[in-house]
Amino acid sequence: MKFNLQGLLFSLLVTGALTAQNQSGYWQQKVDYKMEVDVNVKNYQYNGKQELTYTNNSPDTLTKVFYHLFFNAFQPGSQMDARLQSIPDPDGRMVNNLGTRENPEYESRISKLNEDEIGFLKVKSLKQDGDKVTYKTIETVLQVALNKPLLPGKSTTFSMDFEGQVPVQIRRSGRNNAEGVALSMTQWYPKLAEYDFEGWHADPYIGREFHGVWGDFDVKITIDKDYILGGTGYLQNPQEIGYGYEEEGQKVKRKGKKITWHFLAPNVHDFTWAADPDYIHDKLKAEDGTMLHFLYKDNKEIKENWKKLQPKTAELLAYYNKHIGQYPYDQYSVIQGGDGGMEYAMCTLITGERSYESLVGVTAHEFAHSWFQFLLATNESQHEWMDEGFTTYISVLAEDEILNQNSPNPLNGSYRGYNYLANSGQEQPLSTHADRYQTNMNYGIGAYSKGSVFLAQLGYIIGEENLAKTLKRYYQEWKFKHPTPNDFIRVAEKVSGAELSWYLNDWTRTTNTIDYGIKSVEEVENMTQVTLERIGQMPMPIEVKITFSNGETAIIYTPLTMMNWKKEDLENSGSWAWAYPTHVIELYAAKENIKKIEIDPSGLMADIDRSNNVWEN
Repeated sequence: MKFNLQGLLFSLLVTGALTAQNQSGYWQQKVDYKMEVDVNVKNYQYNGKQELTYTNNSPDTLTKVFYHLFFNAFQPGSQMDARLQSIPDPDGRMVNNLGTRENPEYESRISKLNEDEIGFLKVKSLKQDGDKVTYKTIETVLQVALNKPLLPGKSTTFSMDFEGQVPVQIRRSGRNNAEGVALSMTQWYPKLAEYDFEGWHADPYIGREFHGVWGDFDVKITIDKDYILGGTGYLQNPQEIGYGYEEEGQKVKRKGKKITWHFLAPNVHDFTWAADPDYIHDKLKAEDGTMLHFLYKDNKEIKENWKKLQPKTAELLAYYNKHIGQYPYDQYSVIQGGDGGMEYAMCTLITGERSYESLVGVTAHEFAHSWFQFLLATNESQHEWMDEGFTTYISVLAEDEILNQNSPNPLNGSYRGYNYLANSGQEQPLSTHADRYQTNMNYGIGAYSKGSVFLAQLGYIIGEENLAKTLKRYYQEWKFKHPTPNDFIRVAEKVSGAELSWYLNDWTRTTNTIDYGIKSVEEVENMTQVTLERIGQMPMPIEVKITFSNGETAIIYTPLTMMNWKKEDLENSGSWAWAYPTHVIELYAAKENIKKIEIDPSGLMADIDRSNNVWEN
């Protein structure tokens, strides 16, 4: 087994000692869950017991804690409901359009839910170390005042009884989704909020992404015996369950009307499951030994695509292992459910009634999230571009390879998206909280496209080889932690030797744009002077391709002064300091012998106006 729990605990102790030396006292909290839930599949309600052991690894004394109660968002009048009614371009899955395509008139689906259709999580009792505590529910957040302060390095145990109701499928979670999957159980339990060097992250659930505490989960789910489950964690009692989990040739007898599924999930920051009585369950062991599980509806129209998906998922795993780092768990599950595609610990929920290419595409993206967010667990609410952008970057490249698309620039779509946003007048900085974007378009293009271009363009700045090394070192240094944007850029600096804080700042914390042009080309004493101009506010190193009349070409490289670094394999024209609006390149050739001059022939610099990048004789 690649992921041994006892070995993990030992390694975490060692890692903690090392990080204190090597990462300026980095620390993170730890939580261990034990949960038992009993599900009524007729009214979609469940009762649960939770025992949670919380270890305070921070240097601070805590007097309170917070829990997320995500299901409470699916009630009329919630903040999620209100946002759907105020944002100009709401998520189409969450609204009804009462108008036309040309003149839409949106109605929040949440606003129309009846009492037996809403979602809820209700805390019935809560104790700290055996004594009752004072708590208050504010929609999707539970505030808890501790009976006694939790000192640095100490642990405390919370015992909770709770009950929940699964909402009609609207966003991520829910019952009876559009493809008929019975239960998509994401964000379904009271989840302790994260506390880190910035303080508590008890964000209300309005629509966006998540942040969680690393820990171990021990979960027992009791449900009607006809239901087949898949999700986070290793099944502990396959001999009682069957449905493809039993050993080959083993006979399974399920007694009574219900059975209990018992899962253990070591060192994850969430726990998700899905269930349906009509799931087909296929398994495929990947080359590295990882067991891949596929659960999808018994629907003859999608079976062929789901069968073809399975070896491609193994290829995706191999690609990510090679280009990021080894997947550390023993299994991964691709499960039909949810409302599109969404990543979770050890699994993803995706809608399954798709073309083969779309099925591979959504799996490529969600599987890549196992590295970028579930192993490199950035705060998605604050740094959504690291989560979605890095995932988009690597999954697009993976798709291009395993589907033999052979695109000259697979990330052209990301560049086009960013260029549209940058020229729209609506762009907001990537440092914007995920819930605070003015429109879904701003969020989507910013997080996915501009976030992806961040990596692709970094390859232009420091070289593709250095970028590849950066991704691998980033994974090795920060897996099972909560890295920030600065942590990533520091790794890139260590790998390349370049100073890169300017890049992180301008690209993610401002809306400064890149725009360079060829201002003039003049002949002076049998030489040609090419004057370049910086039109946008964001600086960049510049590569210029010279095509001579005889067909020969040359690349002239102008380093950016503030990088204190340059590419050694290119001819250098002297560095360019940002404050100077122009820079002159001198060519030892007559103007008449030059056919074409082009800024950034690779197209990897996100210049928002390329019309002035080319001069032709």
